[in-house]
Amino acid sequence: MTLYLPIAEMSVSIVVYVALGLSIGFLSGLFGVGGGFLLMPLLTFLGVPSAVAVATSSSHVVASSVSGAITHYRRGNVDIKMGIVLLAGGLTGTYVGVAAVKLLRNLGYFDLTVSLMYVVFLGVVGTLILVEGVNAARHVRATGGHATRRSGQHSWMEGLPLKMRFPRSKLYISIVPPLIIGMFIGCMSAIMGIGGGFVLIPAMIYLLRMPTGLVIGTSLFQIVFVAALATVLHAVENKTVDIVLALILIVGGVVGAQFGTAVGEKLRGEHLRILLGGLILLVAARMAIDLVLPPANVFSLATATGAS
Repeated sequence: MTLYLPIAEMSVSIVVYVALGLSIGFLSGLFGVGGGFLLMPLLTFLGVPSAVAVATSSSHVVASSVSGAITHYRRGNVDIKMGIVLLAGGLTGTYVGVAAVKLLRNLGYFDLTVSLMYVVFLGVVGTLILVEGVNAARHVRATGGHATRRSGQHSWMEGLPLKMRFPRSKLYISIVPPLIIGMFIGCMSAIMGIGGGFVLIPAMIYLLRMPTGLVIGTSLFQIVFVAALATVLHAVENKTVDIVLALILIVGGVVGAQFGTAVGEKLRGEHLRILLGGLILLVAARMAIDLVLPPANVFSLATATGAS
């Protein structure tokens, strides 16, 4: 059974795209990420235009993140106060990102820019997460899981102004780093169609020093609102949100997130980071291959001249 996508201007199989949404939703719940970093490349591999893939991925990120965020909230795994501070920066960054998308599309550089950003950004982040996850697993085996770092210990952030208490996370830190992190995530979310959890989660753990048990839920809380704003702005400013495609993906995504959350609770944190890092590197490698290899169908829009 097929449906016609009015914005993407193509026909697609409902079964294939529901299954795609289910898989992305599962990963969202498992890793605490929106799943856009994987969905957007997969949509382009299936022939969806890059601009439509980015905007529609944002709408799917909203649905899958809402499902996971509600589950974590019910279990007390969300620091609402920290989430609001991150969100304040995220909403600002989202406005900047949508404006950048509009400019890049007008200049004709959007597809190339997004592909390069995915390769570089995911490659660096995936490597860092994978290496840290492997080191953490070795540390656990060597020490039996005993921590060598004091909770709440901060270095350079101690001297920053505008400090605030976050009772749920047992932190007393400046709100400047969370605001900057949120702004960066919001901008990347709008440009790349991602939730940004694969960057936000390591930043919350290693920069903000939040307890690991609260990181995923708080990440999803922030992602919900940032992705929602990005979706609305893309629809209004760039007219690139395909509602039909979004609904197909959301059907599978909401269900998949519930299963992913349940499975994620049974895995150790360092194992989750190893899996996430490896998955991110696979996506980056696939995007890099597409940039290097010549297209299968080479054509030119130039018209012949001089013929009589």
